[in-house]
Amino acid sequence: MYLTVEEAAEFLEIPASQVENLIHHKQIRAIHDGEQFLINKEQFNTHLEQLEKYKRLVEDLMNEPLPEDIDVKDED
Repeated sequence: MYLTVEEAAEFLEIPASQVENLIHHKQIRAIHDGEQFLINKEQFNTHLEQLEKYKRLVEDLMNEPLPEDIDVKDED
């Protein structure tokens, strides 16, 4: 499925100007049909999967309880 620059910007939740900049720097693959750039949506799957893994990792780390410090004693 192909997306226009505006649709890709909405999908990635970034400004359309940034999507165009990424296309011109060849960080996003796109084809030009003479009028507009068309972007294959499938190229973002790996990136989005990695983001989800990173979010889960951060969430797991934030939910992990702090270990009790063995040097702390309440012997005042």
